[in-house]
Amino acid sequence: MAKRLYNDQDRLVQDSIEGVLLGSGAKLARLEYKNTVKVVVRNDEDFKKDKVALVCGGGSGHEPSHAGWVGKGMLSAAVCGDVFASPSTEAVLAAIKAVTGPAGCIVISKNYTG
Repeated sequence: MAKRLYNDQDRLVQDSIEGVLLGSGAKLARLEYKNTVKVVVRNDEDFKKDKVALVCGGGSGHEPSHAGWVGKGMLSAAVCGDVFASPSTEAVLAAIKAVTGPAGCIVISKNYTG
């Protein structure tokens, strides 16, 4: 039997996000919107909404996959779906609204069956 390294199967994604946030030195934050919306956004002093925002995301299970790319010179936000499942449209829209200013936003969307 394979050994599993998690505490609670129902909190896999949330625990992973919390780990990324703790390791960021307060440069990242979780978007507080709804429990079903799992979005990591930039929270550093250099982040301003005067530049084009970059938003990406996808199914969880390959952490720190998307959330690991959020930061200066990289993504403005990452939208995390459930394990091997795409994030909801509601979560994607919440991420876009949280990081987009007058310069606009590019959403990086990958094509897969999640």
